Amino acid sequence: MHCPFCGTHETKVTDSRLVVEGDQVRRRRQCAACGERFTTYETAELVMPRVVKGDGSRESFDEHKLRAGMLRALEKRPVSSELIEAAVERIRQRLRATGEREIEARRIGDEVMQQLKRLDQVAYIRFASVYRRFQDLDEFRAEIDRLAQEPSFLPGEEDQS
Repeated sequence: MHCPFCGTHETKVTDSRLVVEGDQVRRRRQCAACGERFTTYETAELVMPRVVKGDGSRESFDEHKLRAGMLRALEKRPVSSELIEAAVERIRQRLRATGEREIEARRIGDEVMQQLKRLDQVAYIRFASVYRRFQDLDEFRAEIDRLAQEPSFLPGEEDQS
């Protein structure tokens, strides 16, 4: 690590501690040349799989796009931002856990639908209508009937799938 004060590459770690959430390490360092002290934070860089779109094109996974799609479906719905962020993180973890380098966009959409179904049924229907390209009221009705047959989850509960 180079010193931000003098640019020397000779620094030593004087203290290391886990940050509150445990996913970061805080390190106090001291420059061997100028003696200045500074703090660095270290996090693991976890690579998300590339997304294979329906037309065969590939693009980097974009968490902002994922969140924006969910927020659009959840607009004006009584769901806290903490629950939304937890759902986004569950999707990220599931995608990373596949261990695959590429993942179909459809699979991401299915994960979003599963999380929305747990968060808010109206948001789920909104998302499903666009995602599955509903053409008429019968398709809406069929999806609502299917949803009514399934056991519902409370937002904080974990499902087994």
